[in-house]
Amino acid sequence: MQDKCREEEVYTGGCACGHVRYRMEREPIVVHGCHCRYCQRMSGSAFGINGMIEADRLSLIGEGVPDSIQTPSALPAGQVIHRCPRCFVALWSHHSLLGPAVPIVYLGTLDEPSRFPPDVHCFTATKYDWIELPAGVPAFEGDYDSSIVWSKEARERLEAAFEGGSQ
Repeated sequence: MQDKCREEEVYTGGCACGHVRYRMEREPIVVHGCHCRYCQRMSGSAFGINGMIEADRLSLIGEGVPDSIQTPSALPAGQVIHRCPRCFVALWSHHSLLGPAVPIVYLGTLDEPSRFPPDVHCFTATKYDWIELPAGVPAFEGDYDSSIVWSKEARERLEAAFEGGSQ
């Protein structure tokens, strides 16, 4: 995983209409460039850029509160998508494998989304043919083995999040 920023930096984002604003109080644990058909459909683009973050490092700022909507996905349990109730932009989700301890932020909703390029590209078997993946970034046709991709720090942060407290 790349050394993207200092832990104390804060990153803000929000929906298209500005009603729901949020902040991440740390860089993502890991950033996925996900090329699965579900992420393509949900993002309305060629792939989703999803950043895993500890729940206690993601907070709302301002007045808006997103709606939480149970949404189908490739997994039977689906996921809960948090959307602006006015413009319906998806901001983050609670994936059924991670639960509420580790939200997945849709990094395209950040004020500076280019700050976090993918650490890994997954589900490239359904990648659009015209997408060229960058050299040096791990890529997998399906899901990936986290022991290959995640840094020691990423594993420690996830373990701490599931135990109920971030590092």
